[in-house]
Amino acid sequence: MSTLSERILGAPAGSFVDRAVNRAFVHDGTGVLTLEAWRRMERERLACPERLSMLFDHITPANNSTTAALQAELRTFAAEQGLHFSDIGGGICHQLMSEGIVCPGEVVVGADSHSCTLGAFGAFATGVGATDMAAIWASGSTWFRVPETIAIHLEGQLRGAAEAKDIALDYVRRLGMDGGTYQALEFLGEGAGSLSMENRLTITNMAVETGAKTGLFYADAVTAYYLGEYGIRTLPQAVGEGRYARELTLDLDDLVPIIAAPHRVDKGAPVTEFEGVEIDQVFVGTCTNGRYEDLARFAGIVAGKKVAVRTIVVPASRSVLLKAAETGVLSTLIEAGCTVGPPGCGPCLGAHMGVLGEGEVGLSTANRNFRNRMGVGAEYYLCSPSTAAASALRGAIASPEGLA
Repeated sequence: MSTLSERILGAPAGSFVDRAVNRAFVHDGTGVLTLEAWRRMERERLACPERLSMLFDHITPANNSTTAALQAELRTFAAEQGLHFSDIGGGICHQLMSEGIVCPGEVVVGADSHSCTLGAFGAFATGVGATDMAAIWASGSTWFRVPETIAIHLEGQLRGAAEAKDIALDYVRRLGMDGGTYQALEFLGEGAGSLSMENRLTITNMAVETGAKTGLFYADAVTAYYLGEYGIRTLPQAVGEGRYARELTLDLDDLVPIIAAPHRVDKGAPVTEFEGVEIDQVFVGTCTNGRYEDLARFAGIVAGKKVAVRTIVVPASRSVLLKAAETGVLSTLIEAGCTVGPPGCGPCLGAHMGVLGEGEVGLSTANRNFRNRMGVGAEYYLCSPSTAAASALRGAIASPEGLA
């Protein structure tokens, strides 16, 4: 039987295929480059605007007049061409596409490397560059080499303070930052079925950190229930025995909170090995861990206490922010001394709203800790929201065991 990627793309691994794209999206950063490339193609109208989205998230609100002018140009283009459009405060592109848009079995392409996030729905979701996206704007389709697949078997269930981010950091450290290059990661097993959609989105989000083309969960009852909340009916995808290039097993019962040390995502080790490292800032958010469950876990640990270092929390979307407000999570965060930013990427890409200074040390729930990414001369450790909460209270890296 075929792997899920092979089934969706309709060909065996190694084949080259042309496929219509069900959903395609850009953000304010890649939208500028895509528009430039599309204009060089001398087209007047988009091939399928009903399948295309432009979602502002990377530098929102605009940080200077140049950014503002570029965003104004994109707004005008989106209105003229009829793209689905989300302005500042709407949220991160990957999160918005997960809120009742992407469905199982679809081919989804985003002009951002973390578009693999949406494979959590049993879709083939991947990132491309601006020129490839411009070609999709012009034709409605693109080409793929069908990837080989690495099977990641998740056994048991999460226990204690371990959570989905720890699963992601664990498989990245095991595979390495190039161990999944141009392959698909397929998450299988009892443990996979026990995870919420929000957890699955966190896990597939980091597939690209191994060099993978995408990460996928099979759509099941959890998927159907989640999409049903948006009025979308869907059926489970049958799990078959595919031909895998490699297989990896993670025992969730034994998983502990993990941290990735600077400046590589695959430099993961138990949080206890970094206990006591002083930090200057904690950042909670991004397309990896800015969803409601993430904010609620963080708030549950800091409730009734005060953070010891500056702590920035950025919800992944307006709907996340609204739910946090309605449930009291938002007020808990503010009372604990956190600063809450507008929905979007925040300081993740090092543009604004929380960039670190030279020599400073930060703890982040983001997906990358590359040198100079979130502040020139700074260091960033990656962790889960629970580890971030425990560390924010202490002012140094601390394990959430016994707190989460």
